[in-house]
Amino acid sequence: MKTLTLLGSTGSIGCNVLDVVRSFPDRYRVTGLAAGKNIEKLYRQVLEFKPELISVVDPDDASRLSKKLPHEFRSRVRYGSAGSQEVAALGSADMTISAIVGAAGLLPTLAAIEAGKDIGLANKETLVMAGKLVMDKCREKGVKLLPVDSEHSAIFQALEAGHKDDVAKIILTASGGPFREKSISELKQVTPAQALNHPNWDMGRKISIDSATLMNKGLEVIEAKWLFDVSVDAIDVVVHPQSIVHSLVEFQDGSVIAQLGIPDMRIPIAYALSYPRRLTMSLPGLNLVQCARLEFHEPDYKKFPALALAFKAIRQGGILPAVLNAANEVAVDAFLDEKIPFLDIAKTVATVMEQVQEGSEDSIDDILAADRAARDAAQVLTKTGE
Repeated sequence: MKTLTLLGSTGSIGCNVLDVVRSFPDRYRVTGLAAGKNIEKLYRQVLEFKPELISVVDPDDASRLSKKLPHEFRSRVRYGSAGSQEVAALGSADMTISAIVGAAGLLPTLAAIEAGKDIGLANKETLVMAGKLVMDKCREKGVKLLPVDSEHSAIFQALEAGHKDDVAKIILTASGGPFREKSISELKQVTPAQALNHPNWDMGRKISIDSATLMNKGLEVIEAKWLFDVSVDAIDVVVHPQSIVHSLVEFQDGSVIAQLGIPDMRIPIAYALSYPRRLTMSLPGLNLVQCARLEFHEPDYKKFPALALAFKAIRQGGILPAVLNAANEVAVDAFLDEKIPFLDIAKTVATVMEQVQEGSEDSIDDILAADRAARDAAQVLTKTGE
């Protein structure tokens, strides 16, 4: 039996992880749960999975959860970054699933790697912010880093069809989000409710907005560069509205290997948990006849400049990807709170990238300092509307 700790247990990915675990009780056991502020959902998860250790973000929420839980769980509750890091590195776990959204996932994931845990990575920000440092640490500790994102899982699977030295190109597919066919003038008017309405995937609020701006795909480009050790010039993005082809690998002989499947996150999650074997999933298969047409388009960098900003950040390197990520997190929150319009998300990120550029990608202190500086700069911009 494989034992797991789960970071981000109440989010969309976390709930899907627990759904897979629930389906295979003889194969997997959850020993640690870390969550954000959804105490009611976490409470139900604790009663069902009975973990050894539990963590939440806020100390008041930790106190509230502890009082609500049966007596035997009360001493197991932790809080804050230290709490999530303790859960991530829990000694009884074989594998840590990193599904916390945003920069908050970096330190717990590093703690798990330091403890020698294999990682199921759904928190793309870990590699966006500190890709070189994280991959170096994985090699040092002999840790397997298995992708959970559907696109990176697809690439991971497609790469098994050939030798890495024969790879010519990695091709990430993007759904294009809910605004693929809207004009720039129409994008000026979109609301948070419209941006949260993704046509294919059921995702959390932050990731849904990132999908609408195509920033999510930009973050995935940066993640792919580190995860698969390829040049950014060997990574392409194509818009594929049907979300059936999850990504592709082109080899130097002209062969293109694609991974296809229904848009359900439980499939890549199950593969990460069971690798190198596959689980028998009780999900509908892909009906190719019913798929009808599969479309592919070039992304529109003018309408969706966030994608271009991500390419710029990884090409320039250093701490700029961390700056990109931090500014985007603040700008997305401001948009969701209706403080800035949709198009100002990318404008805010671009301005902050010009303002914050100092630091080394080899230093976790520099990366965290750049993250803080970028958040401060983005807060000023989103408050003043500049």
